[in-house]
Amino acid sequence: MLKLALAQINPTVGDLAANARKILDYTAQAQKAGAQLVVFPELAVCGYPPEDLLLKKHFVADNIKMLDGLAKKIHGISVIIGFVDSDAGGKIYNAAAMISDGKLQEVYYKQQLPNYGVFDEKRYFTPGGNSGIMTINGVKVGVNICEDIWVDGAVYQAQAKAGAQLLINISSSPYHAGKLKDRERLLMHRARETKTPLVYVNTVGGQDELVFDGGSMIVAPDGRILARARQFEEQLLLSDGGVAAVLDEPEEIYQALVLATRDYAIKNGFKKVALGLSGGIDSALVACIACDAFGPQNVTGVSMPSAFNSKATRQDARALAKNLKMIFKEIPIKRIYASYLKTTAPSFAGLKADATEENIQARIRGNILMALSNKFGWLILTTGNKSEMAVGYCTLYGDMSGGYAVIKDVFKTKVYALARYRNSLSRAPLIPKSTLLRAPSAELRPNQTDEETLGSYEDLDKILMAYVEGHASPQEIIDAGMDAKLVARTVHLVDSNEYKRRQSPPGVKITPCAFGKDWRLPITNRYKE
Repeated sequence: MLKLALAQINPTVGDLAANARKILDYTAQAQKAGAQLVVFPELAVCGYPPEDLLLKKHFVADNIKMLDGLAKKIHGISVIIGFVDSDAGGKIYNAAAMISDGKLQEVYYKQQLPNYGVFDEKRYFTPGGNSGIMTINGVKVGVNICEDIWVDGAVYQAQAKAGAQLLINISSSPYHAGKLKDRERLLMHRARETKTPLVYVNTVGGQDELVFDGGSMIVAPDGRILARARQFEEQLLLSDGGVAAVLDEPEEIYQALVLATRDYAIKNGFKKVALGLSGGIDSALVACIACDAFGPQNVTGVSMPSAFNSKATRQDARALAKNLKMIFKEIPIKRIYASYLKTTAPSFAGLKADATEENIQARIRGNILMALSNKFGWLILTTGNKSEMAVGYCTLYGDMSGGYAVIKDVFKTKVYALARYRNSLSRAPLIPKSTLLRAPSAELRPNQTDEETLGSYEDLDKILMAYVEGHASPQEIIDAGMDAKLVARTVHLVDSNEYKRRQSPPGVKITPCAFGKDWRLPITNRYKE
């Protein structure tokens, strides 16, 4: 059998030259390690997903030209790698190339094009029809791409029946919590089903709303995992390279958030980030993620107290910054807020204070953060969680102002779990105990708490998980034991706040149904459940 190397790399969409350098580097490493074949992920040449770059003929042509240039530099080892191919009629294909002896030897075109969730490959690609059978160093290999292995009875089965001695699936499979275990179960089943060893190579890294977790593996015909790469790290995995442990859920999610945030900033040219530090649990978790992603010397936390911020939360914000060794600024907003009230007083004469005045405070803070971003070139990280985003408990052009929404797909109850996990990694807790124990509050009016407005987060998150992620009807949620009034109110809030979510920054997907590409609720929508 071939001595294999699995190149689990982190390409950047559109950076063809940098991706090519990385491919050559990993190929050289594989060759030095004695591998006869090195396998790269799906669309590794151009990065995944390239989306509407694929509508640019020159982009497709440049990626093919880059592949041709790579091929000329590869000798003494075979390479399987993903790229975009095109035909004379202008059709394009999600393709896998086999390169050896300085030439492009064979090409396979992906047959099963996913068109659900975050995937819309039918918008761009034409499905292929070729066999994918390639002979490498005398071994008959069946090469297929990502979705080809997920669909029952697809090309992998025909390849096994045609005598393939090895099946290779190159993939760019996005992460959500528990996804690696799902893949592993599928691949073990496919290996046993075909009685053929199976090689699976996944990409790793962040790309806008997506993060890829790697976890590349080799599976024996009896379903045993012979080798597995680490999650969330680039790695060259040799066929005798050992089996990395699967991360537990809190560590897995936390690493996903760190990697996605780091890659979003770095791949978009940012070296430093900033965020508002309220002394609450959400901003505390985002600060920890940011410091782990960029180093505390590159993270600035900004406390912007008003008359409604308690001494305790101000102390917690300062203590967190000290524990993390991050840069800390305090910019009070009392005078600015008073100026706003004075300016708007003639227009608001005779009207009671309400959410308008609360939102003014949030918008002042958003303006200050964006001014710091403009002045110093920092990427502003927003700190709103999925529970808040779902029901619109956030302020447009206020706390939603920023470039990347780190915990946009993390429910409030999960925020607490991740905060406790991060504290467990340090000798002394980074996040103050008082932050974890205090009732969450926006602190925009006296004695305010989130739960007086939203109900308990435990109940709210149960309803949201059922309605948003499970697409359950309100009656089904009520029948499962949830309070009817709370369900009706929550569903109304979710449905009526799509306009806010559409204007929020991108944030990393860590659940099966994230707000963004997974969730396409119409803004104008009179259907009432």
